[in-house]
Amino acid sequence: AAKVEAGSTVAVLGCGGIGLSAINGAAVAGASRVIAIDTVSSKLDIAREMGATDTINASNVDAVEAVKELTGGGVHYSFEAIGAKKTAEQSFQMLRAGGLATIIGMIPFGTKIELHGADFLRDRKIQGTSMGGNRFRVDMPRLLELWRQGRLKLDTLISGRIKLNEINEGFDNLKSGAPVRQLIDFGVS
Repeated sequence: AAKVEAGSTVAVLGCGGIGLSAINGAAVAGASRVIAIDTVSSKLDIAREMGATDTINASNVDAVEAVKELTGGGVHYSFEAIGAKKTAEQSFQMLRAGGLATIIGMIPFGTKIELHGADFLRDRKIQGTSMGGNRFRVDMPRLLELWRQGRLKLDTLISGRIKLNEINEGFDNLKSGAPVRQLIDFGVS
């Protein structure tokens, strides 16, 4: 949906499965700098494996200021992958002139995003997307080929495997925020 250009700078807010996929997509698209932002250190480590060139732990710094400092003014593209008002607003605030913020997180219904009108005068844009505007018949074969080449790092997203009878523990793990993607093994327990 964002059409990231080779050589551009990208920031991704949130390093869950969706954010990590956006990081990998930006790397595959040829972004020169991909900045991963999260509050969980283990997720930032995985972000580097997925193609992030820089990481920011937002639990102890202002993410917007850190991005502007790393890039000399802001990024060309940002992706909000958490689904929160604050991070949606930050995704717009960290853009350079002419930049594009894409909201891919599930922001709760009724939540209003507040942006300063004057910031639009610098040709910055914000958009939302569902599944990146995927065209399944065209994109799926291409994505499978990227995975076969080792460029699309889907296997890195798997943080663990659980048996079906461990489903309650799996939900407890999800609440901790630590796992990326757990696979359920439906084999005999």
